[in-house]
Amino acid sequence: MANLREAQKKMTRRLLLESGLELFKAKGYAATTVDDIATAAGTTRVTFYAYFPSRGDLMKALIDEQLNEELQRVRSVEHGSTALDLVATVAEGTPEAIMAWLRRTADSWPAIRPIIRIGRDAAVVEPDLVDLVERWLEEAVGDIEDGLAAAGRLAPHQRHFRGVLAMAQLDFVAQHWDGSDWKLTREQMLDELAASWVGLLN
Repeated sequence: MANLREAQKKMTRRLLLESGLELFKAKGYAATTVDDIATAAGTTRVTFYAYFPSRGDLMKALIDEQLNEELQRVRSVEHGSTALDLVATVAEGTPEAIMAWLRRTADSWPAIRPIIRIGRDAAVVEPDLVDLVERWLEEAVGDIEDGLAAAGRLAPHQRHFRGVLAMAQLDFVAQHWDGSDWKLTREQMLDELAASWVGLLN
């Protein structure tokens, strides 16, 4: 019986997260209420608050759980979260490894793009969510720094900033790729991005 209750709790929490994400995408963060999310999940406002103290906490969970799960990021004492494959890719530093990692990441863009956009929208109306996405991106910068340190490449003062530049490029391309007319194919875009990363990280 306890196992069934636990499974139901997990299912309710997952439904709230999924309903919140869909409503945030459809209506925008500011226009979506706790009641909207609870109703879409087939539950009540009281149940929502049993899982999330606020709409902002649900947004944090979307970043901490769904985004990290999509990108295979795990908890890290040093950075909050880490993607071990990104650390290993940067440490290897070859064009082939970097291209393979970027290709896998680009496959996830349709799933991660809305969460990042909503996180930035939420930061405009929720003071405690300011810099939520940027702090998360900084965790990825930490992975790049760790990979460079493991390989002994670049001076210590360069590693963090090279990670900042690499993630800024990736974030911008990921957020704008679908709606832009950059006059290149997906493969050409990945080739250019990989070449830039190879230059930055070697």
